[in-house]
Amino acid sequence: MSDPAFLTIAEALKLIAARKLSPVELTEAYLARIVHLDHLLDSFVTLTAERARAEAKVAEAAVMAGKTLGRLHGIPYCLKDIFDTAGIRTTAMSKLLADNVPARDSFCQERMAAAGGILLGKNATWEFAHGGPSWDVLFPPARNPWHRDHSPAGSSSGSAAAVAAGFSPATLGSDTGGSIRGPAAACGIAGLKPTYGLVSRRGVIPNCFTHDHAGPLAWTTEDVAILMQVIAGHDPEDPGSADVPIPDYCEALTGDVRGLVIGVPADWLEKELPLAPATKAAFDAALEVFRGLGATVRPVVLPPLQQFDDAKKIIAVAELFTIHGRDLRTRPELFGASLRYRIIAGGLVRAEDYIQAQRQRTDLARAMQKVMSTVDLLMLPTGEPAGKLEPVPPSTLFTKASLTTPFNVGGNPALSICSGFAANGLPFSLQIVGRLFDDATVLRAGDAYEKATPWRDRRPAL
Repeated sequence: MSDPAFLTIAEALKLIAARKLSPVELTEAYLARIVHLDHLLDSFVTLTAERARAEAKVAEAAVMAGKTLGRLHGIPYCLKDIFDTAGIRTTAMSKLLADNVPARDSFCQERMAAAGGILLGKNATWEFAHGGPSWDVLFPPARNPWHRDHSPAGSSSGSAAAVAAGFSPATLGSDTGGSIRGPAAACGIAGLKPTYGLVSRRGVIPNCFTHDHAGPLAWTTEDVAILMQVIAGHDPEDPGSADVPIPDYCEALTGDVRGLVIGVPADWLEKELPLAPATKAAFDAALEVFRGLGATVRPVVLPPLQQFDDAKKIIAVAELFTIHGRDLRTRPELFGASLRYRIIAGGLVRAEDYIQAQRQRTDLARAMQKVMSTVDLLMLPTGEPAGKLEPVPPSTLFTKASLTTPFNVGGNPALSICSGFAANGLPFSLQIVGRLFDDATVLRAGDAYEKATPWRDRRPAL
């Protein structure tokens, strides 16, 4: 163990339990990296160093007393800066919330703290988890640790960059159309958009009520499973929260995927949004790994990708306007230009269009579940490797289709993991999608793939 900052959560938990690693030592390793290197990435917007040190001492004392604080005993973590933290400012990267200090923790923060985790701070996002990347908001945008000139994607940008850079082993983000999976893919880590309703969004600043998901990001799928065990569960204060049994996600990581049937939406990848040759080669190689592990791969036919994209975006911008319309009218100058113009677009959606989009969403979700009843998993890339970090026109929200959005529409669990590296050193990604509330099988497949491939042995050099 040359540098504790590069331990996985699973590895660190074992060392802490065996008294071979102190929570204080682990926390100081992360704080030192953040202080010395985060000026290269801007992944943190608020660092809670003194709080982290105090929590680490409590965790260390408990270890010495033979007590266990919880599933994350002594593990540092960070949060996308849209998760409310009592007494710590939560800005959503916006000038409108520059001085916002919540009085109560979000549901997820309550769970992470109760499990014995140590809060390192808050991560950069796109403004209100929607508009970006922007240079006219409260903080500069985060950068990709594999190449600083490239984007970490959005909107959980700082969260993914921090994990990849070895600034934290764990973080939580949000996903409305791909905002966990896109950054996980761009930064070469694991990120799960859980089944809709499985993780409470209470205390998470909303982007789109009917498509928002909260979920974990970490270096490995195994670590994501550990985090899911902490944050999954019913919350009566979130009207979208599902009251369902929570399985043991870690026990599900058997490494055995023999007999699983994997569906590939070939029309999406060949006709609607054709892959670059190198991305296709990486995806085909990933499927070969699963065949070698005993799974079966076959094509499936889903409704057109564009239908999912259109329904989601009409709903999303209408709900965005509902959330921010008052501030748009009274203090528009405090919004960054990217988000401001997208909110304005939401004000142009008619009630008829919104209702019809919701009806279309229901039809699309049902069609997806029908296909999912014929396979165990869907697999496809999360997207192409990260592009340059540069301003993009706000209209790209409407003009650029996405391979992640359909699973916000359907509500299905979707995991993004690293599946190799492009010639320029940026990561390729594999997206693994499961049946509703079968997040365990998704995690089992991701974990099996990671253990059968060498990609987790490579870290970005800062």
